[in-house]
Amino acid sequence: MTIINNHNNTQVYVSRNLLSGFLFGIGLVAFIDETIFHQLFRWHHFYDKSTTDIGLISDGIFHAISWFATIAGLFLLADIRRKSGFWLKRWVGGMLLGAGGFQLYDGIIQHKLMRIHQIRYVENVIVYDVIWNVLAAIILIIGLYLAVRTSNKNLKAEATTNER
Repeated sequence: MTIINNHNNTQVYVSRNLLSGFLFGIGLVAFIDETIFHQLFRWHHFYDKSTTDIGLISDGIFHAISWFATIAGLFLLADIRRKSGFWLKRWVGGMLLGAGGFQLYDGIIQHKLMRIHQIRYVENVIVYDVIWNVLAAIILIIGLYLAVRTSNKNLKAEATTNER
Protein backbone atom coordinates (compact mmCIF):
# COMPACT_ATOMS: atom_id res chain seq x y z
CA MET A 1 0.00 0.00 0.00
CA THR A 2 1.43 3.36 -0.99
CA ILE A 3 0.46 6.43 0.95
CA ILE A 4 1.26 9.68 -0.83
CA ASN A 5 -0.74 12.73 0.26
CA ASN A 6 1.18 15.21 -1.85
CA HIS A 7 4.35 15.50 -3.87
CA ASN A 8 6.21 17.73 -1.38
CA ASN A 9 5.56 15.45 1.60
CA THR A 10 6.82 12.41 -0.31
CA GLN A 11 9.92 14.32 -1.45
CA VAL A 12 10.80 15.05 2.19
CA TYR A 13 10.63 11.34 3.03
CA VAL A 14 12.43 9.91 -0.01
CA SER A 15 15.66 9.24 1.91
CA ARG A 16 13.83 8.07 5.04
CA ASN A 17 11.94 5.45 3.03
CA LEU A 18 15.24 4.18 1.63
CA LEU A 19 16.97 4.14 5.03
CA SER A 20 14.06 2.39 6.74
CA GLY A 21 13.95 -0.29 4.06
CA PHE A 22 17.75 -0.62 4.09
CA LEU A 23 17.89 -1.24 7.86
CA PHE A 24 14.97 -3.66 7.67
CA GLY A 25 16.64 -5.50 4.76
CA ILE A 26 19.87 -5.95 6.72
CA GLY A 27 17.92 -7.27 9.69
CA LEU A 28 15.77 -9.56 7.55
CA VAL A 29 18.63 -11.24 5.68
CA ALA A 30 20.68 -11.50 8.89
CA PHE A 31 17.70 -13.16 10.59
CA ILE A 32 17.32 -15.63 7.72
CA ASP A 33 21.08 -16.36 7.74
CA GLU A 34 21.12 -16.80 11.51
CA THR A 35 18.01 -18.97 11.64
CA ILE A 36 18.68 -21.23 8.67
CA PHE A 37 22.46 -21.52 8.36
CA HIS A 38 23.53 -20.99 11.99
CA GLN A 39 20.75 -22.68 13.94
CA LEU A 40 18.75 -25.10 11.78
CA PHE A 41 21.46 -26.41 9.43
CA ARG A 42 24.31 -25.68 11.89
CA TRP A 43 26.66 -25.09 8.95
CA HIS A 44 28.60 -22.32 10.66
CA HIS A 45 28.67 -19.65 13.38
CA PHE A 46 29.31 -15.97 12.94
CA TYR A 47 32.85 -16.51 14.22
CA ASP A 48 34.27 -20.00 13.61
CA LYS A 49 37.94 -19.45 14.47
CA SER A 50 37.55 -20.52 18.10
CA THR A 51 35.51 -22.89 20.24
CA THR A 52 31.86 -23.73 19.74
CA ASP A 53 31.02 -21.68 22.84
CA ILE A 54 32.65 -18.60 21.31
CA GLY A 55 30.82 -19.33 18.05
CA LEU A 56 27.49 -19.41 19.88
CA ILE A 57 28.28 -16.17 21.72
CA SER A 58 29.21 -14.52 18.41
CA ASP A 59 25.89 -15.74 16.96
CA GLY A 60 24.06 -14.11 19.87
CA ILE A 61 25.84 -10.79 19.34
CA PHE A 62 25.19 -11.00 15.58
CA HIS A 63 21.52 -11.73 16.24
CA ALA A 64 21.20 -8.81 18.69
CA ILE A 65 22.79 -6.33 16.27
CA SER A 66 20.62 -7.51 13.37
CA TRP A 67 17.56 -7.26 15.62
CA PHE A 68 18.45 -3.62 16.42
CA ALA A 69 18.70 -2.88 12.68
CA THR A 70 15.29 -4.46 12.11
CA ILE A 71 13.65 -2.52 14.96
CA ALA A 72 15.27 0.76 13.87
CA GLY A 73 13.97 0.21 10.33
CA LEU A 74 10.47 -0.52 11.63
CA PHE A 75 10.46 2.55 13.92
CA LEU A 76 11.42 4.69 10.93
CA LEU A 77 8.70 3.00 8.88
CA ALA A 78 6.08 3.72 11.56
CA ASP A 79 7.13 7.37 11.65
CA ILE A 80 7.01 7.67 7.86
CA ARG A 81 3.56 6.08 7.71
CA ARG A 82 2.27 8.25 10.55
CA LYS A 83 3.39 11.35 8.64
CA SER A 84 1.90 10.03 5.35
CA GLY A 85 5.28 9.85 3.64
CA PHE A 86 5.45 6.12 2.93
CA TRP A 87 6.47 5.13 -0.59
CA LEU A 88 6.30 1.34 -0.99
CA LYS A 89 8.46 1.04 -4.11
CA ARG A 90 11.21 3.20 -2.56
CA TRP A 91 11.03 1.26 0.71
CA VAL A 92 11.26 -2.12 -1.07
CA GLY A 93 14.24 -0.78 -3.04
CA GLY A 94 15.95 0.11 0.24
CA MET A 95 15.08 -3.28 1.71
CA LEU A 96 16.61 -5.10 -1.26
CA LEU A 97 19.70 -2.85 -1.13
CA GLY A 98 20.15 -3.69 2.56
CA ALA A 99 19.53 -7.40 2.10
CA GLY A 100 21.66 -7.82 -1.02
CA GLY A 101 24.40 -5.54 0.28
CA PHE A 102 24.67 -7.39 3.56
CA GLN A 103 24.65 -10.78 1.88
CA LEU A 104 27.33 -9.73 -0.61
CA TYR A 105 29.43 -8.20 2.20
CA ASP A 106 29.06 -11.46 4.15
CA GLY A 107 29.97 -13.61 1.16
CA ILE A 108 32.99 -11.61 0.02
CA ILE A 109 34.39 -9.87 3.09
CA GLN A 110 33.55 -12.26 5.92
CA HIS A 111 33.75 -15.55 4.02
CA LYS A 112 36.67 -14.93 1.67
CA LEU A 113 38.76 -11.99 2.87
CA MET A 114 38.44 -12.22 6.67
CA ARG A 115 37.73 -15.96 6.67
CA ILE A 116 35.84 -15.73 9.98
CA HIS A 117 33.47 -18.41 8.70
CA GLN A 118 32.44 -20.20 5.51
CA ILE A 119 28.94 -20.91 4.30
CA ARG A 120 29.53 -24.60 4.78
CA TYR A 121 32.61 -26.62 5.55
CA VAL A 122 32.75 -28.99 2.59
CA GLU A 123 35.39 -29.72 -0.03
CA ASN A 124 33.60 -27.97 -2.89
CA VAL A 125 32.60 -24.77 -1.07
CA ILE A 126 32.89 -22.75 -4.30
CA VAL A 127 29.43 -23.95 -5.39
CA TYR A 128 27.93 -22.50 -2.20
CA ASP A 129 29.95 -19.29 -2.59
CA VAL A 130 28.84 -18.74 -6.18
CA ILE A 131 25.16 -19.31 -5.37
CA TRP A 132 25.38 -17.08 -2.26
CA ASN A 133 27.14 -14.20 -4.03
CA VAL A 134 25.18 -14.35 -7.30
CA LEU A 135 21.90 -14.31 -5.39
CA ALA A 136 23.20 -11.37 -3.33
CA ALA A 137 24.19 -9.48 -6.49
CA ILE A 138 20.78 -10.07 -8.08
CA ILE A 139 18.99 -8.78 -4.97
CA LEU A 140 21.35 -5.79 -4.83
CA ILE A 141 20.85 -4.93 -8.52
CA ILE A 142 17.05 -5.05 -8.20
CA GLY A 143 17.28 -2.83 -5.10
CA LEU A 144 19.57 -0.40 -6.90
CA TYR A 145 17.20 -0.29 -9.87
CA LEU A 146 14.25 0.55 -7.59
CA ALA A 147 16.28 3.11 -5.63
CA VAL A 148 17.35 4.91 -8.80
CA ARG A 149 13.83 4.77 -10.28
CA THR A 150 12.41 6.35 -7.14
CA SER A 151 15.20 8.85 -6.50
CA ASN A 152 14.59 12.48 -5.67
CA LYS A 153 15.85 13.53 -9.12
CA ASN A 154 13.37 11.21 -10.88
CA LEU A 155 10.60 12.36 -8.56
CA LYS A 156 11.26 16.00 -9.51
CA ALA A 157 11.36 15.11 -13.23
CA GLU A 158 8.05 13.25 -12.89
CA ALA A 159 6.45 16.19 -11.09
CA THR A 160 7.70 18.65 -13.75
CA THR A 161 6.28 16.44 -16.51
CA ASN A 162 2.91 16.19 -14.73
CA GLU A 163 2.69 19.97 -14.22
CA ARG A 164 2.82 20.67 -17.98
